[in-house]
Order: sequence, then C-alpha cells, then structure tokens
Amino acid sequence: MSAPNGNQWKTLDKDLNRISQFEYAQTYVARPMVGLGVALAFIIIAGLIAGLIFGSQPGSMIIIAAAALGAYMAINIGANDVANNMGPAVGAKALTMGGAIVIAALCESAGALLAGGDVVSTISKGIIDPASIADTQIFIWAMMAALLSSALWVNLATWIGAPVSTTHSVVGGVMGAGIAAAGFGAVNWVSMSQIAASWVISPVLGGVVAAAFLALIKAKIIYQDDKIAAARTWVPILVGIMMGAFAAYLAIKGLSRIVSIDIPTALLIGVGVGAVSYIVSAPLIRRQSEGLENRNKSLKVLFGLPLVISAALLSFAHGANDVANAVGPLAAIVHANEFGEFAGKVNIPQWVMIIGAFGISFGLLLFGPKLIKMVGSQITKLNPMRAFCVALSAAITVIIASWLGLPVSSTHIAVGGVFGVGFFREWHMERRKRASNAKRPIEQRIAVEERRRRKLVRRSHFMTIIAAWVITVPAAALLSGLVFLLLSSLFH
Repeated sequence: MSAPNGNQWKTLDKDLNRISQFEYAQTYVARPMVGLGVALAFIIIAGLIAGLIFGSQPGSMIIIAAAALGAYMAINIGANDVANNMGPAVGAKALTMGGAIVIAALCESAGALLAGGDVVSTISKGIIDPASIADTQIFIWAMMAALLSSALWVNLATWIGAPVSTTHSVVGGVMGAGIAAAGFGAVNWVSMSQIAASWVISPVLGGVVAAAFLALIKAKIIYQDDKIAAARTWVPILVGIMMGAFAAYLAIKGLSRIVSIDIPTALLIGVGVGAVSYIVSAPLIRRQSEGLENRNKSLKVLFGLPLVISAALLSFAHGANDVANAVGPLAAIVHANEFGEFAGKVNIPQWVMIIGAFGISFGLLLFGPKLIKMVGSQITKLNPMRAFCVALSAAITVIIASWLGLPVSSTHIAVGGVFGVGFFREWHMERRKRASNAKRPIEQRIAVEERRRRKLVRRSHFMTIIAAWVITVPAAALLSGLVFLLLSSLFH
C-alpha cells in the first residue's frame, strides 16, 4: 500500500477540519440543551418531592403541579434577578463569571434558608381582597395561574435580555388572576398605584444615589494630586458606609424570620457596624496601598475586595427577601389545599423553602451569565469604583424607601444605579470637554465635539429595559387571566 501523496494529505486535513468544526458546532448547539435538561430534571424532582410528602392525600396532584411551577419560577428568578447583584462586580472585572456564580449561588441559598421569611402574604402586597374569592378551589387556580404566568414572563424577559422585577411579575400575575376570577372590583387599586409609582421611584432613586457617590469618589480621590493618600482617607470611610448600610438593610429586609426590627433600631445597628468596619478597614487599606503608583489603575485594587463583599451581601439579602416570589403562591396553595381555606398570611414549609433556594441557585448557574453580562458590561462600562457605587446605592435606597414607606424593586434600583453612573459620566465628560474646548484651536474643537457626541450609555438597551419594566405588570396580568380562564374551563 503506497503512502498518501501531498494532495491526499491536504484532502485528509480538510476532512478532519470539517469533522472538528462539526463536533464544535454540535457542542455549541447542545450546550443550551444541557441547561434545559437540568432545569427540567429539577422541576420534575420538585414535583416528586411534593408527591412523596403528600402521597395519596386529597388534592395531592394539585400540590405536585404547584411544586413544579414553584421550581420553574425559582429557576427564572435565579436566571434574571440575581444578575443585578453580580453584574456590576463581573463588569468591573473584580470577579470572574465563574466566581460570581459560585458566590451568588451560595449566598442566595444561605439568605433564603437562614433568613428567608417563614410567613408570607398569599395575596401579594394586598392586591386582591380575599373576600372577593369565596371558593377555595378558585383561589388555588388563581394562585396557580399567577405562578405560571409570572414565571413565563420572567423567562421571556431573560430570553430577550431585559432585567425585570420578579416582584412586579408576581404582582401582575396575582392581579390578572384576581380580575379573571372576581372582576376589577377585587383589585386594591391604591396598592396597584403605589406599585406603579415604584417603577419611577426605584430606578431614579437608585441612579441618583449611585451618581452622588461616584461624584464624591471623583472629587475626593480620583481628581486629587495624591490619589493614594486620598484613598487611604476615603476608602475606609466608604467601606464603613457600605457595611453600615448593608447591616441596616439586612436588619430591615433579611432578619424578619429571626426578630422584628424597626427602622430606628436598624439604623443604630448600621451605625455600630459601620464604625467597627471603618476601624478594621483603615489599617488594611493603608497596608494594601503601600507601593501603589499614583494613578487610577491603582485605585481599582483598593475597591476590588469591598465590591466583592458588597455583591455577596446583596445576594444574601436578595435570597432572604425575594425567595417569597417563587414560594409564596406555592405556600398559599399548600395551605389552602390542606386546610380548605385561604389566609392573608401563611407559614412556608421547609421543603417549599428548599425548592425556592435551590431553584434560584440552579437558575443562576444554568442561565445567569446572559443577564450578568447585560447588567455588568453592555449598558455602560463599569470599573470597581463605579460598580461599588451601584452596590452601595442598592442598600441605601432600600433603607430610604423603607423609611419613607415607598414600595420599591431591588431590580429597578440596581439597574437604575448602573444607568445613573453611566449618565453621570456622560454629563461629567461633556462638562469637562466644554470647559477645555474653549482653550483649543478651532480644528481641535471640531475633533473634541465629535468625541463629545459619543454616548456612554447604550440607548438601545436603555429603551428595551424601560419598555420591559413598563409592561411587566400588565403583561403578567394578561397572561395570568388567560391561564386562569384556561384552567377553569379544563377542570370545571
């Protein structure tokens, strides 16, 4: 047998190249299928767990179906909502995507299981009057419709790359099912108007707070002649503010399961933790800053660790606070099926909380990177200082809103913070360019004017996200109403 000649070798190389490209294409196509397969397996396992617990009890099939829907909703919360906490840290390159996912999964689960509220409102935020739905069976179908429709809406938003409020999705789902079940009179329109107001309040407040802290960092550190000396003074102060804000935030939002804390007490806790954090961080920052060059790149090193800590704390608080969006309707269905009645508030069984906690983690692991990239790098460019301002604004804005009694969305606050930082940079850059432009020759002014027109916030993403926020409640409500009518027609 003769050895292959040159042409045959070339043909063989081409064939092998085609095979390797085909295998790569197969892997690329199969990767999303693996995520879908794991998610489906988790949903089935959640249903099986409910089946094992309730066995052949009356209505067990309803509980199994509700558990599967709760798992589906939890996966979607992990895929969409958690990106707001980790996106800025990843975009600022303080964390890798893998590191962010691991930290967020651990902190979300810990927050849900350790500090997640064991009592939740079944009629989310008092939107529907329980007296308007007299039949327990109708109530169960309404909660099932709310759970499925809100999960479908969040899933769609994740697919198009829009970070939306899962709280607002559940609110819309409950409202739509309530209207379909008992008419428009069943809706508490005062509560709905407050929630609608939060669409504006949350992102504007988050953006203003984030921009204010960025302005402070620029004035007190970045534009100082000796940046490192300025950082030694101000970074410990900012760390103290951050830790104090998060201590107060967690006391208000995350520790309700352990003890009830009012706003003044939470603020006192925050002041105490902030003071201790300042005392501890000041020598650490001084030691870390030794030998650093007097330039902005060095400052990123000093803000890196505080940013990672803030992202972890945000995830813990989110797990404690928002797990109820996944398991609240499920807990209501379990209670109504078990006792033949529905209550304004119900206890969440431990197995239900576990489904919520693990579902959020699975959603983050399997589908989170898309929204993390969107929030972290595709809206505006972030560095550790800017991302730190976003994380800090999330904690402080929740405290301000709780103090004023305003309903706010953690998603809207975090993304609003990213927008606030981006738009502040645009305004600040244009102001500095105008000031220096007057001193330049005419041909240089034209070049500067061209550069000035470049936008630092991507307008297409801005408009997509705002549109998604505006239609979240009505879209989830419409979906929920249709699902409720479908369930009612099938099972009556």
